[in-house]
Amino acid sequence: MSLRACSQRFGAAIRSQQRRVAGQSRRSYASTATAASSLPQEMKNSIDKEASLSNPDPPSDSSTARLVSSQNPYMVPTYVRPPPMFQQGEGCYIWDVENRPYLDFTAGIAVNSLGHCDPEISKILYQQSQTLVHCSNLYYSPWIGALSQLLVEKTRESDGMKDVGKVFVCNSGSEANEAAIKFARKHGRTVQPNGSKHEIVSFNNSFHGRTMGALSATPNPKYQKPFAPMVPGFRYGTYNDVSAINDLVTEATCGVIIEPIQGEGGVNVATQEFLLALRKRCNEVNAVLIYDEIQCGLSRTGQLWAHCALPAEAHPDILTTAKALGNGIPIGATLVTDDVSSKIVTGDHGTTFGGNPLACRVAHYCLTRLSEPDLQKAVVQKEARFRQHMTRLHQRFPKIIQEVRGRGLILGMQLTSDPTPVITAARERGLLIITCGTNTLRFVPPLIVSDEEIDKGMAVLGDAMAAVFEQPEVVKGTDGQQEMRATH
Repeated sequence: MSLRACSQRFGAAIRSQQRRVAGQSRRSYASTATAASSLPQEMKNSIDKEASLSNPDPPSDSSTARLVSSQNPYMVPTYVRPPPMFQQGEGCYIWDVENRPYLDFTAGIAVNSLGHCDPEISKILYQQSQTLVHCSNLYYSPWIGALSQLLVEKTRESDGMKDVGKVFVCNSGSEANEAAIKFARKHGRTVQPNGSKHEIVSFNNSFHGRTMGALSATPNPKYQKPFAPMVPGFRYGTYNDVSAINDLVTEATCGVIIEPIQGEGGVNVATQEFLLALRKRCNEVNAVLIYDEIQCGLSRTGQLWAHCALPAEAHPDILTTAKALGNGIPIGATLVTDDVSSKIVTGDHGTTFGGNPLACRVAHYCLTRLSEPDLQKAVVQKEARFRQHMTRLHQRFPKIIQEVRGRGLILGMQLTSDPTPVITAARERGLLIITCGTNTLRFVPPLIVSDEEIDKGMAVLGDAMAAVFEQPEVVKGTDGQQEMRATH
């Protein structure tokens, strides 16, 4: 470990200890004071409850609330956010503006796989910002080519996407999927020049992005209706329904897009039988198969790509990635076979900012780190540790926890009731987790999370669930914890 990293961790440990001691003193003082006061019992209970929490949500008269209130009038309300405001991160922790630490099991929705503020990424950002930040795609620059080459080479080394050939670099996951959809349409038009082969198939509970093409592939009326009509030519099927594939994927199909593990939809895992059948049917009708691994890829399952666990005959023609590729720096990529690439000509697609030297150099480093065998092996071991804790929680709350789904460090815990009170209770105890699907807690921590941090976080989760399900007082849920939760 570098001297700088060592110093940062030592300083963080000291700050954490100081905050913990101060917090314990405040809680002890508050509890003693309220016990001896003549305040109404309801007010006493409220004060004692807040004093017992390490990270109670900032109240309406706090400096955080005042800052939020001053800024909100200028922001389009596309998200509902819980009260804390975050300003600093390090490793698996993130601090709010009131300097309170939270153990982060969200990783920015599977983005910060190398943790917050990785020292090497900080150094790369500084160095490259002094060299060249942006160069138009009208010209060559070294890092976009280096990243494209590394994506192809690492994919081949990992036994993923057997015919991977070329890469299109863009800014985000939605843009990576937009490129994939356009490439599939272009492929279909070369097969049937009259345009009859244009349909895109996707699956219920999927999430492929918020731009119009990606949203058209995300079949939920709740999200599509406000922006209807959708882009025409999309059909929707049932995830893991092998028997319906032949009727769903037809001669009119130019492409099929699917998440090998659905993230937003509830951490649902596609079966090998289903993906093999889908690949076979795509071959029969000459349609391209697209795997959206924006959330489940880049070693989150313990292999570089989630589909690396599949036999080669189930591999895709197009693979999309983003999120962890930049560890917080916006970047996405669409990997294609040489056959798909051969259908794309100059002018068919483009991007202004995609492939800029700054993002590509960071992504080159992230991909190098995330493809390390030791890191991938550790992900599998950490999954086992999480599952041990989840088994114990299931034994403690057998009527609340139904099952655990997922692979590696993309795990979903299915509950029988709304999980938002648990999210709130966990956050007020210093743990950040999020939801997905229907009544599902989602765990996508940084891949560098330590055993001690796993143990601590799951202990906090147990306390939060006890507060919600075992104690008489009700913990109200705070909305805004889910990527696609619509709140009115």
